[in-house]
Amino acid sequence: MICVALPGLAVSTEHGQLTGRGLEGFYRAGRRVLSRCQVRVAGREPLAVQARMAGADRARFVGTVRASPHTGPDPDLLVERTRHADGTERITVHSAVSRPLRLPVEVALGTDLAALGAIASGGAGPELPASVHDSGLRWSCPTGAASVTADPPPTDALASAGLLRWELELPPHGSASVELRARPEGAGPLRAAGHTATSPLAPARAAGDDHRAEALLRAGIADLQGLIVRDPAHPADTHLAAGAPWRCGLAPAEALAAARMVLPLGTRLAAGTLRTLARSQRTGSDGQESGMIPGPRRDAGPHLPPGCTGTEATLLFPVLLAEARRWGLPDSDTEDLLPTAERCLRWLLATVGDGTYLCDPWPGGPARCEIQAHAHRAALLGADLLDVHGRPGATGLRQWAQALRSAFREDFWIDTPGGGRPAAARAPGGRLLPQLSSAAVHLLDTGLLGGGTYAPGLLDGAQTGQLARLLGSPAMDSGWGLRGLGAKETAYNPFGHRGGAVRVQETATAVAGLAAAGYESEASGLLRGILSAAEAFDYRLPEMYAGEQCTEGGAPLPHPAACRPAAISAAAATLLLTSLAGIRPDAPGGTVTLRPIRSAPLGEIGLRGLRVAGAPFSVRVSRLGLAMVEEAADGLQLGA
Repeated sequence: MICVALPGLAVSTEHGQLTGRGLEGFYRAGRRVLSRCQVRVAGREPLAVQARMAGADRARFVGTVRASPHTGPDPDLLVERTRHADGTERITVHSAVSRPLRLPVEVALGTDLAALGAIASGGAGPELPASVHDSGLRWSCPTGAASVTADPPPTDALASAGLLRWELELPPHGSASVELRARPEGAGPLRAAGHTATSPLAPARAAGDDHRAEALLRAGIADLQGLIVRDPAHPADTHLAAGAPWRCGLAPAEALAAARMVLPLGTRLAAGTLRTLARSQRTGSDGQESGMIPGPRRDAGPHLPPGCTGTEATLLFPVLLAEARRWGLPDSDTEDLLPTAERCLRWLLATVGDGTYLCDPWPGGPARCEIQAHAHRAALLGADLLDVHGRPGATGLRQWAQALRSAFREDFWIDTPGGGRPAAARAPGGRLLPQLSSAAVHLLDTGLLGGGTYAPGLLDGAQTGQLARLLGSPAMDSGWGLRGLGAKETAYNPFGHRGGAVRVQETATAVAGLAAAGYESEASGLLRGILSAAEAFDYRLPEMYAGEQCTEGGAPLPHPAACRPAAISAAAATLLLTSLAGIRPDAPGGTVTLRPIRSAPLGEIGLRGLRVAGAPFSVRVSRLGLAMVEEAADGLQLGA
């Protein structure tokens, strides 16, 4: 159970006691400030009866204690613990007896002040010795110090055992509480960027026939708010961390992809993410890397070498800027970020050179299917952006995109008796890798242009229809989402993070792309499947889970290495639900076009509190698949 309000984090198991084992504990900025917090009431540990998330940033644990002898099987004390990601825990003891009680309450504390990475790899050290400090305890080591303070102050503190003790007076049927606060030395109260009045995400809500839509959107936005962090050098700029507990830092490609999915919640997060990554762009005479946004290598599964997430981030940058402008990004922000986007586009053409395909990793790597889709989209949306601002280079981008389309439809399509399929990649010698993977969904994600239109894709109409059928087949659709690799492919592994597991981002991309292309049956099937998975995960979707086939009465299996919450899966909730309404804004043109899924797979649904052109936007889709705008900015017209 992970409570997140970065840079604060609290990791617990369902029994509620923090024992110091594994990842348990309170964290601040990637360091564990408290690893052990064990409560005893009247000399007994509470018997755990319930544990649940009370929000993205807090969890509630309830236990019972039999404090009085000869009272039968019924407990007479209820112990409630509310744990917050900001490092606080409130312990409340409720009495169920009709006489006053005087009870000893003990809390055993300890920590190793270890870094999260060391804990995850099994390299954490032993607990540190404690000292009594300011109504609590303190620990120190060469890398820092932390303390726990209590309110009210303890009756007794025993540093050698890390023990705080109170004598609580409970009136008949009354209650008493103790609050603990764990902090690194010198740190003030935690002010999480996503939990302030200036949060960059609009508090959108969903309502309708299917209650799961409301729960998924609410949980997704709450998790996103917990994952928002500030650029330390530029506090006004915020972006999303990749996920908790493993990846609390910036992952450029995922931060851009998540910001793009939540554009319906406003453009401020996109602007902050773009400004943060613009400062990391390589400029000057860096050779092939000039204009690139750096990113780490990422494993690509059993059939391909690791890819470079920097390539993906560099191609996503101009796409996010162009689409954010359509959703209402102010012109001043667009103009400030345009030079960075221009350098990304120049890097693209310089890297391709006289060739047709963008290789990754370059030079000499394979031409991956999804990288060609990213590059083609970046070229077309980037050219549109350059034209609007009177910058040169648009013609060259469109000419290369046209050449790529023509070549891709011939070179990347494998003819088979079943109608063919796109290749996963093209090796440097021209050999095609025939595996069917979820990476192909990016061929459906063509990008939004002006007037509510989408850019042309790399596939022709017949090829797009065949890909839609393949994505909706039992080999790819697990019933809980899209498998990362077809179940009939060599080296398929339902837990393979790039070899068969369901990846939420790619399933959401498939739903949106299939719906936009008119393949509503396949889109609806994947949407219903991922909603069923979300319900099994209490609507906090991990970034991936096992691709085993859905069975009646079953539940998807979590992946042990998956972040939960994760930025891309939390953001996917917004993309999935707004795809039902088919919202296509053009704020500079003063229009918004609606292309809802006519089959209305979730029945009637209303989305309120979205943002288009900087103003609240609400839309409702009826059971007949008809969309109606209920709230919009002044002057915004409904497009044809």
